[in-house]
Order: sequence, then structure tokens, then C-alpha cells
Amino acid sequence: MKLTTKGRFAVTAMIDVALNNHEGPVTLAEVSERQKISLSYLEQLFGKLRRHGLVESVRGPGGGYNIAKPATTICVSDVILAVDEPIDTTSCGGEKNCFEETQCLTHHLWASLNAHIFTYLQGVSLQSLVDDARERKSPSIHVVKDLRKQMDTERMNLNTHATSVVNFSA
Repeated sequence: MKLTTKGRFAVTAMIDVALNNHEGPVTLAEVSERQKISLSYLEQLFGKLRRHGLVESVRGPGGGYNIAKPATTICVSDVILAVDEPIDTTSCGGEKNCFEETQCLTHHLWASLNAHIFTYLQGVSLQSLVDDARERKSPSIHVVKDLRKQMDTERMNLNTHATSVVNFSA
């Protein structure tokens, strides 16, 4: 998929604003510092996001940006399309002219993938990403040890030693 940093940064910045605007507008300088995204790049992105009605700007002291509508109504595809980011995996840009005048043999495969990606991104709301980010920051979240490698090793031992006892405790 041809999703560049423009789309990724726009989604990341929108999540940041949604997470941090509980005390008022969020400045792009704050977003820039937290997310390590260039301030001038954020200014370009937020101009487009504002024109598409996804954020509102507040001028003056204490100004910055707020999410323009409920985060439950904004989907990732809205954000990506607002910053002119194509959601396209075809080599022809969806124009069906992979080889000058004809389609390549895999055009329909990639076009179908585009549709699936777009449908998926339409189903992911900004609110769900905010909720996920909050859950990951919560001190009540417990880190679960990845036991896959241990289980694979034990499974191999079980196969070679039929009498082995497998202990899956952490």
C-alpha cells in the first residue's frame, strides 16, 4: 500500500489532539514535541484537516486545535483522504492502464485489496484508537510474557520425547 508518512502522521496527530484536548485546544508545538513530527509538517497537515472539517482552530492565547466533531464519527479513512493520501496498492494508481492501454494480470487483485483496506479503515474510528492508546497507558494493564517461543520449544521436546511433561506456567 502506498501509505506514506503523510497519512501516518495525520492519524497520529489526530489521536494526539483527541487524547490531549480535555483542557482546551492543543497546540501543534505540543503535538510536535510529543510525537516527534516537524512543526511545519503538522501545520501543512492541519490546514488540510481543518478544510475537511476534522479539526477546528482556535486563535489567540490558549489557542490551538480541537477535534471538530465526535471522535466516534471520524474514521481513519477520513483522515487519510483529507490529507490527500491515496489508498492504493495498484501500480497504475487505479487508472487501469498498468501497461499503457491495458490492465496487468494482477490489477483486479490489487484493486480488490484497495477495497478491503479502505473498508477496514472506514471501520476504525478515531475514538477506538484513542481508547486503545488510553488502555496502553493505563497502569492497570499487565504485560503478558510472549510464550510462543517457549511453547514451540516445548512442543518440539514433546515430539522428540513422548514422555516429557510440558509446563506452560510463566
